[in-house]
Amino acid sequence: MIKLTRFNGLWFYLNAELVRTVESTPDTVITLSNAEKILVKENPEDVVRKIILYKRLVTNPDLEIELGD
Repeated sequence: MIKLTRFNGLWFYLNAELVRTVESTPDTVITLSNAEKILVKENPEDVVRKIILYKRLVTNPDLEIELGD
């Protein structure tokens, strides 16, 4: 799960395994595998970085990675 922020300022956790695409339109739109779209405040690069860190931890839980927010 990765922590993201909705446009109303509330944060939530998203199952990174469901992410199909991340794009800038110019808002950041995340499309999930079920075709649901979510708008978030984070820029696309930050979303992708969080997904990569999450997947690294899942595949190698012994890694010492600081996830941050």
